[in-house]
Amino acid sequence: MRVIHWNCQCAFRKKNERILSYDPDILIVAECESMEKLKFGKLTPEPRSHLWFGDNLNKGIGIFSYSTDFRLEVMDCYNPEFRYIIPVKVSGPDQDFTLLAVWAMGNTKYPSKSYIGQVWLALEYYKDLLTGPVVLVGDFNSNKIWDHFPRVGNHSAVVKKLQDYDIHSLYHLCHNQEQGVEEHPTFYMYRKQEKPYHIDYCFLSGQLITEDTSLEVGSFEGWCDISDHVPLMVDL
Repeated sequence: MRVIHWNCQCAFRKKNERILSYDPDILIVAECESMEKLKFGKLTPEPRSHLWFGDNLNKGIGIFSYSTDFRLEVMDCYNPEFRYIIPVKVSGPDQDFTLLAVWAMGNTKYPSKSYIGQVWLALEYYKDLLTGPVVLVGDFNSNKIWDHFPRVGNHSAVVKKLQDYDIHSLYHLCHNQEQGVEEHPTFYMYRKQEKPYHIDYCFLSGQLITEDTSLEVGSFEGWCDISDHVPLMVDL
């Protein structure tokens, strides 16, 4: 199974051909326009199953199944307070699992609840989901280098919380990397190669990780003509 996450920097309908050429079974797209604007069958290939959440028709989070094997369903426990952290039941032929799709946002009213602080609070709320097989993936807008910012839970605290549930960052596991000193950026501010950051992640339950599990980070050259983020491509 291939899971791909990508922040497309808007206008997914004009950019989907490239990411779909990598044959995702499940695709999570941050900054994705609404389903009406995607015009399935015309501007965007029709997925088997799809979900979209957003307050702006031009910029939300889209979750797609492009496989006949996997169906998506929003879980009843979804809390709109965490608007862009979506618990999804993924039903498959061999195993069902929980997908937590993440697009961490700022909070001008309560800055301590911004970005990774929002993720921390969502994990507290959804903690019962963390005991089963889970894939937590998306644009976290976070890195250990920003631990000093006052949040209700900083980046390192979130990583530790997930590790306590046997949920691990697949990039750091596969590439033998340490938090905060990643060699492969996922975001290039203003699409400039000299402004790289690693802020997108995929965390997996230990029970889903095998010797064949892998994660590939897209390259600047391959993606930054159409977005400031590169995709994460996960094979399970």
